[in-house]
Amino acid sequence: MTVGSLGLAAPTASAAGSAAAATAATTCPTGWGSLPKHGTDETAVPHSLTGIRTGRHDCYDRMVFDVGSGTDPLAYSVEYVGTFYQDPSGTAIPVAGGAILDIRVGAAAYDPETGEPTYPGRPGKALPGVDLTGYRTFRDTKFGSSFEGVTQVGLGVRARLPFRVQRLSDRLVVDVAHTW
Repeated sequence: MTVGSLGLAAPTASAAGSAAAATAATTCPTGWGSLPKHGTDETAVPHSLTGIRTGRHDCYDRMVFDVGSGTDPLAYSVEYVGTFYQDPSGTAIPVAGGAILDIRVGAAAYDPETGEPTYPGRPGKALPGVDLTGYRTFRDTKFGSSFEGVTQVGLGVRARLPFRVQRLSDRLVVDVAHTW
């Protein structure tokens, strides 16, 4: 039953119809795949990373890199790796989960002109302020490095699952599906 504009209960579709609608609403077609995704552009400009946050959705878990700079092109690389190695040292950083995404964003965690930090990540440590409790797909995060204008993050996920990368006006978004 739904409540009409006059506050009176109005009949709704049958329970079977409601169940079908609910199933249709939570169907999660992705077609994203799990192969590497890169956004390289000769016109990419330096950005500064100001934040990393995560969110839970019905069909996927999301990680957002706040980079600012409006619609300027942004370079990125996201791919599954067997071991997460810090760039440029090559030091292996353990990341929990059934699979690891190596995420590289063309945004320094520092101001290139002053060297002052713009994001407080520390190599080999969990991302500050990111709590993955209750997530269906995300398991762990590790800050790799911010070197020569590129910030690297290791994202541990439950299994090798499809993902997509979206460049929005002031951020880079990585979504990892809950299922195939």
